[in-house]
Parts: sequence; structure tokens; C-alpha cells
Amino acid sequence: MLAKQSDDPATSAPAASADEDPPVGRRVLVEPVPGIRLGDTVADALGRMIETGELVHGERLPSERDLMRQFGVSRVAVREAIAALASRGILLTRPGHRPIVQKPDFGVALGTLGGLVRHLVADEAGVWNLFETRIFLEAALVRHAAVHARPANIAELERGLAANREAIGDSPRFYATDVAFHGILYRIPGNPIYPAVHRAYVDWLSEHWARMPRGTLIDRMNYKSHEGIFEAIVRRDADAGERVLRTHLLTAWEFVRTTFGSDPAGGLLAEPENVTDHG
Repeated sequence: MLAKQSDDPATSAPAASADEDPPVGRRVLVEPVPGIRLGDTVADALGRMIETGELVHGERLPSERDLMRQFGVSRVAVREAIAALASRGILLTRPGHRPIVQKPDFGVALGTLGGLVRHLVADEAGVWNLFETRIFLEAALVRHAAVHARPANIAELERGLAANREAIGDSPRFYATDVAFHGILYRIPGNPIYPAVHRAYVDWLSEHWARMPRGTLIDRMNYKSHEGIFEAIVRRDADAGERVLRTHLLTAWEFVRTTFGSDPAGGLLAEPENVTDHG
């Protein structure tokens, strides 16, 4: 048994002061288990409290001192537990602030992978592997939109395209509207995983996008691609939509390559050297 409840007034936590959050629930005495870190045991206990609603989504976790009293453990064990739950996306942590309980969703789950993915995209081959998944997924999303987009989806794409056109020449604004236009494609199927994946792509690739060449001519070229994607969807032409999308993103890849010192003049649409064709 990992923990036991105590109702004995002699062992229950003392009352909190007026300026301090009271401990949550009854005192839970965590017992050491051979081979398992005490911090992991505390994390499991806190996780169960979150699942049952004893710790509410959006609220701050009790202070470290309260948790030490509540579980009868050291500060080290409490901090290990908080770090473990943060890595699972169950707690949102910021230096100098008490952690906030958050409801896990697909965005949170993918966000917890961010640090690992950034290590995997440290070189050109790694970024290409990630970027190719984006091409593969967006090609499928454009085909889906061409067949299934509703009038409301078409209207949203049209508004996104208009905002993108108006931003030509304003690089930060154009970048934002570019991201937003592609984001609409991820929302059309109505599956919450796709928008979460899009946000993850933006996060994971933003460092390289920020260093890409920019300018009005490039903005116009990208806008024309967006316009071609939109027109193909309106015509319900899935093949044309996929062709325009693939050409657009493969051209974008050439600009991404420049962040590694590659020369796009060496030939547009070329894949990175020493990268296997995944078909």
C-alpha cells in the first residue's frame, strides 16, 4: 500500500494561516516503496487527486510546505513529484510561481515533446524528416478540404487568404497570416489532434522559419501559392490542390535549407543531401 489516510487530530496537518492556502483534503502519508523514488510515489498520489477532482484544473497547487506536511515527505520529494507531473503535461510550472493544475489535451501532450524534438532537428537531415511529415499531412488535409470543406470552411479560408494578401510587404504580419492560413486546413476535419500537431510544427520549426529569407517578392510568391490552394479547394479539385501544396512547401523547404548555409540557387525542390527518400 503506497499511502494511508489519517483522521487522527494528532497527526493531521495544522491549520493554515489566513494568508496561506489550506492543505488539500486529508493528510496522505506516503510510505516508501523499495525500488521506487519517493518523488514518483508522491507524483502518483497527486495525479490521482487531479483525476478525482480533489485538485481542480486551473487552480494552483498547494505550496511546497503544505505538500510536505500533507504527504509527510521532504522538499526534495515534493519537487521531484512536481517535475514529474510537469513533464507529463499535468502541471504548468513557472519560476517563482506555484504550479497550476492543467487538464491534459493533445496540445499539452505534444508540447511536452518539444525539448526532445528540438534536439532531433538540430541539423538539416533532422529538420527535413520533420518537414516532410508536414508536407505529407498537409497534402492529405488539402485533399480532404477539397472534398469535404463546408461553406463556413470556405469562408474562413477566404478570410485567411485576404488577411495574407493585405500583409504582403510586412514580414512579421505576413508570417503570422501565413501560419494562420495553413492552420485553417488543420481545423477543417474537426479532429482536435490536427490543430495540436500544427501548433507543434510552428513551435518546433519556428527557429528556422525566423531565419529564412524574407521580402515582398517572397511574400507575393507564397501568397500566390495560398491562392492556388484556395481556388483548387473551391473547385473541389483535390489533385490540383495537392500539387500546389506540395510545390509550395517544397519551395519553402529550399528557404529553410538556407538556415543551414545551403544555397537555394543550387536547385529548387532538391532534398537535403544524405537524406533517404521516404517515398
